[in-house]
Amino acid sequence: MRKSSLVIILLLWITTVAAQTFDFDMTKSQPAYTDALGYGYDVNGVPVKGAMTPFYFSVKVPDGNYKVTVTLGHKKKPAQTVVRGESRRLFIDKVITKKGCFETFSFVVNKRSPYINEKMSVRIKDREKEYLNWDDRLTLEFNGPAPAVSRIRIERDTTATTLFLCGNSTVVDQNEEPWASWGQMIPCWFDDSICISNHAESGLTATSFLAQNRLEKILSMMKSGDYVFCEFGHNDQKEKGPGSGAYYNFAFALKRFVDIVQQKGGHLVFVTPTQRRQFDESGTHIRETHGDYPDAMREVARREGIPVIELHDMTRTFFETLGFENSKRALVHYPANTFPGQDKALADNTHFNPYGAYEVAKMVVMGMKATDLPVISHLRANWQDFSPAHPDYFETYEWYPSVVFETLKPDGN
Repeated sequence: MRKSSLVIILLLWITTVAAQTFDFDMTKSQPAYTDALGYGYDVNGVPVKGAMTPFYFSVKVPDGNYKVTVTLGHKKKPAQTVVRGESRRLFIDKVITKKGCFETFSFVVNKRSPYINEKMSVRIKDREKEYLNWDDRLTLEFNGPAPAVSRIRIERDTTATTLFLCGNSTVVDQNEEPWASWGQMIPCWFDDSICISNHAESGLTATSFLAQNRLEKILSMMKSGDYVFCEFGHNDQKEKGPGSGAYYNFAFALKRFVDIVQQKGGHLVFVTPTQRRQFDESGTHIRETHGDYPDAMREVARREGIPVIELHDMTRTFFETLGFENSKRALVHYPANTFPGQDKALADNTHFNPYGAYEVAKMVVMGMKATDLPVISHLRANWQDFSPAHPDYFETYEWYPSVVFETLKPDGN
C-alpha cells in the first residue's frame, strides 16, 4: 500500500512538472489565446502570416519563476527582434540576425497574481487589474523593426535567485507607453540565474506597500537567499497626520522591512529615491526636494547593516550632466500628438521615459557593484560599466513602443 502511494505521488509530481513545460515551434501556425486552450497569440491578435510585425504570445501558468528560452531569426529573411515580458519588462535588447541565421537566449520571468492564500490577496488598485503583470498568464512581447521567433520554450524554474523590487512609480513595471521605470529595464543585464520580480506600484509609500499585502505576496514566493530592494521616499514625504515624518513613520516602516525580510532569510537592499527634475534659478543644479527622507533611509541602513544604493546622488549627477533642456529627454516630456490620443503636451518632471529608465537601471547595477552584491557575478557578457556623468546619447537610444498607450499620468509625484 505504501509503495503504491509513493508511485502515485511520483506520477502526480511528474505530471505537474510536465504541465508547466511548454515548447512551441513558431514557424508553424499557432492559435489565438483562449483560457480554455491556455496558450496562443495575445493582446493584439494573431499576426498576418509572413508579416514580421510585433506580437504577443501567452501561456497560462501558476505563479512562480519560469525559464524562457527563445530562438530568434528567420529562415528566409534578416530580422531584428526585441524581447519583453509581462508589463514591458525588457529581457533581450535588439538582436540582429541575417537570413537563415538564428540565436538562442534564455532568461527567467516571474509570473504572479494577486492571490496569496485563501484568506489573503494583494489589494491592487483598479488600474492594475488591466496590467499584464497581475493576470493568470505569462505573456511575452516580441517587438523591434522586424521581429522573428522560431521557437519558444517555457519551463518552471526553482533555482534562480530572485530580486524582488519594492517601490513606487519610479520603480514599477509601467504597463503603458510612454512611461517607464528602472525596474522593468534592469532584467536585460542579468543571465538566467537571476529573476527580477517587480512588485512596485505608482503612488505607494513604504507604509501603504505593507498595508496592501505586497510584502506578504513577496514572502509567499521568496526563498532563503533571495533579495528585496526597496526604493521609497517620493510619496512618503507627502503623508500627513500623527506619526508622519522621515524619522518616525517612514523609518519605522523601513525597519519593518528589515525585520520581516531577514526573518525569512532574505537580503534587504535600500535604494535612495530618484531626484525630481527641479533645477535652481541658475538652471545648472538640482534642488533637493525629498527633505530628510534619503537621510532617514541611510540612518536605518547604518543601524541595521543594510547596503544602500545611492540613486539619489546618481540621478542628480545624471540630470545636471544632461542640463536643463536635455534632461527633459529622459522624462515624459512630449509635444501634443506624439502618441495616439494625446491631444495635450506631456511635461512630467518625475516619471521617466524608456531612455531615462534605461539609464537609471544602469545606475542601479552600478550601485550593486559599489556595494559588492554577489548578484553582479551574473551580469551578462554585454554589460558595460556606466557613469551618470557620462550617460548614453539620447539621440541614438532606440526603443520600439508597445501597442498600449496611456496619456494619464501615473499616481505619485
